[in-house]
Amino acid sequence: MTPFTRATAVAFLLGAALCTGAPADATPGTDITAVTLTQAQIPAGLLPFVAGTDFVVREITIAPGGSTGWHYHDGPVFGIIRAGTLTHPGPDCIAPIYHAGDFIYEPEGDWNVHIGRNLGPDPLILDVVYAPPTGKPLFEDAPAPPCA
Repeated sequence: MTPFTRATAVAFLLGAALCTGAPADATPGTDITAVTLTQAQIPAGLLPFVAGTDFVVREITIAPGGSTGWHYHDGPVFGIIRAGTLTHPGPDCIAPIYHAGDFIYEPEGDWNVHIGRNLGPDPLILDVVYAPPTGKPLFEDAPAPPCA
């Protein structure tokens, strides 16, 4: 199976599951690991509605008390909480809580600064698909919003 086919399959599986440089003020992540499972690139012009996109599928683990640090994405991010509990404050500091089996969507843009925290007693494991524009990083570190 090619990397493109694998990435496409994972993206569709996540969809099916739903239906059934850093700034000086950045807040670094703590106690977090990420393993890239697969990645592929859709070049500009291949599809009429795609300007060029990288697809990266990762398994992210955050230990109890750990966090991603405040950040944003240049492309949309889709994920499923596989285990544990994710506390996910956004730019308004409202913190929805996601549990195992929940789907999460993060729209792109620096307006959507957010942080993922594991405030629970068990490791938090997420399966995530990143879709940034070709050549962009998976995330951009950012300072915490004024309300944090």
